[in-house]
Parts: sequence; C-alpha cells; structure tokens
Amino acid sequence: MEVDPIELVQSSADSQKVTEARTSRLNAIVAITVAILATFMGVCKVKDDNIVQAMQQAQADKLDHWAYYQARTIRADVAQATSVQLTLQSQTAKNATGYKEAIAKYDALAKDQLAKREDMRKAAEQDQQKYDALNYHDDQFDLSDALLAIAIAMLAVTALTSMWALYWAALVPTGFGMLMGLAGLLGWAIHPDALTALLS
Repeated sequence: MEVDPIELVQSSADSQKVTEARTSRLNAIVAITVAILATFMGVCKVKDDNIVQAMQQAQADKLDHWAYYQARTIRADVAQATSVQLTLQSQTAKNATGYKEAIAKYDALAKDQLAKREDMRKAAEQDQQKYDALNYHDDQFDLSDALLAIAIAMLAVTALTSMWALYWAALVPTGFGMLMGLAGLLGWAIHPDALTALLS
C-alpha cells in the first residue's frame, strides 16, 4: 500500500485548520471573558471609591466628635473648678448671695457639658461602627479586585498558550472574584476573615 503525498498534505492542512479553529474559538472566549471581567471590575471600582469616600468622611466625623468630647471635658472641668473656687470663697465672704448664683450657674454649666460630652462619645462610637461596616464592604471589593486581576493574568497566558485547561483554571479566581464583587455590591455578608487578615 502506497502513501499518497497529496493525502498527507491535505490531512496536515485539515488538521492545521482544526487546530486554528480551536485556537480562534478559545481566544474569542478569552476575549469575551476579559471584557466581562473588566466591565464588572469597573462597576465595582465606582462603588468601592464611593465606599472609600464614605469611610474617609466617617473617620473625619469620628475625629471631630472625639475633639468635641475633649473640649466638652475641658469646659466641664473648668466649670467644676470655678464652682469649687467660688464655693470656697463664699465661705469667707460676708455676702454669699452673689456667690450662690455664680456657683449654681457653673454647676449647671458643668452638668450641661458632661451631658453633651456623653452625646459626643456616642456619636464618635457610631462613626466608628459606620467606618467598620464600610470597611467590611471595602475588603470585599479589594478581594474581588485581587482575584479578578489573577484571573485576567491567567486568561492572558491562556491566550498565549491556547491551553483550555488553563482557561478552566482561570475560572476559579473568576468565580470567587465575581462572588466577592457581588457581595460588596449587594451587601451580602460574605467575608473571608483569614484571607483578609493575611492581605492586610
């Protein structure tokens, strides 16, 4: 049985066409996947930037409230010290009527400042809680970014090597990255604390 060289060339050409078609199909799928991931990352980036701005505002509010807390403490201390001083002076004064009014005024001022100081403490603690809640979602977006960046890098190598196995492997970080991004966007309580602690 003789081997026909024309059949070998045609068989080789057909095999090459099949390989090129598979490579072209893989590259098209990779391109579509990367486009979807880039769009998703863009949407997540906008939301994450808004969260970061809200975190900065919560942090500034917390610092302001603690500063007001300190100011109220100082005012209360000054009012209490003035009240004590006036009380002591009134004991040696011949006419204590004016002292009693002043003492009552400074006692009321101290009490008022201490009550307002407590309000500032509560506000500062609420600001911290708000910051922590926002940071929870910021962590989700950070993890999403990291995982999707890994996925895109793997997809780039997939396009170069034309290996389907690498494409399927790239879907693992893609899936987890999309999950974390959706968790951030939709407010889901998914937060891998160990991984977040490792990366922070």
